[in-house]
Amino acid sequence: HVQLVESGGGSVRAGGSLTLYCAASRFFPCMGWFRQAPGREREGVAAIDSDGTIRYADSVKGRVTISKDNAKNSLSLQMNSLQPEDSAMYYCAATPRRNGIFWSLVSAYDYWGQGTQVTVS
Repeated sequence: HVQLVESGGGSVRAGGSLTLYCAASRFFPCMGWFRQAPGREREGVAAIDSDGTIRYADSVKGRVTISKDNAKNSLSLQMNSLQPEDSAMYYCAATPRRNGIFWSLVSAYDYWGQGTQVTVS
């Protein structure tokens, strides 16, 4: 039974920082972070592909850093200079496949966590 468990969400003031964590029950070569605000579609934030390629959404480029620890089956997302528009439920996603340019599509991932809430005021 595959599990992805997110943690690290919370409430911060604009300009603040948060680090999100995702613990996976097994190794996945490709993992990513998505977010979904109320009334909006789930969108890709950042991902690490099976070949190590890292991709970021334009909206967060320069403010977030994704990292993956293959030995611990974990993924993290360091977020700086947070703004109210970053408020959303953040989800960890994983797949055994290589995603390439499709990294930001929900359909490109097979497993999802329950999410962790980030609120920026």
